[in-house]
Amino acid sequence: MKWIILISLLFTFLQADIKTDLYHLYQDKAFEKACRNGLKVFQRYRKDEEFVSLYAFSCLNADQIDRLAIPISILKHSEEARSNAAYFSVILMQKKLLFHSLVDNYKLVELSLPKTDHVLSRVYELYSQVDYQRKRSHYTYTDPNNNKIMYKLYIKNTNQNKKMVIEEYYDTIMTHRHVYW
Repeated sequence: MKWIILISLLFTFLQADIKTDLYHLYQDKAFEKACRNGLKVFQRYRKDEEFVSLYAFSCLNADQIDRLAIPISILKHSEEARSNAAYFSVILMQKKLLFHSLVDNYKLVELSLPKTDHVLSRVYELYSQVDYQRKRSHYTYTDPNNNKIMYKLYIKNTNQNKKMVIEEYYDTIMTHRHVYW
């Protein structure tokens, strides 16, 4: 009987430890590692909406947008979870539509999606406001809220794969490169 209690206590501590580790990685902005570690134990904690949300936000910040698909379908039992799922859904859809438009010349002008604070959402909004008559090799936008921030959007062809790239600039200095797909 003592062994059963000891094992259940140990399991409880390990479970709390994994969430705590993931939280600390997120706080330390080690998003890629948090996303990777969360994926390793995802099946074990998929019913824990706090864990799933933390994992999804880690993957979002690590530019692993496609990993949001499963958390979107799981996050449904609380108001906060549903709100997170809606937020992730918007960003995933904007990524897919932006890529579709860049590669297949699909017109986005008629589509209106909610805005978020994510870079994909900002670039999607800027891109979809203009009706392009011809396809370009890259698109450059100035942030409407801060004219020192610019975004460069383009498709990069690598080994038969196409990747969408968003580069962020501050005063002509590239501060971040996001590569999707």
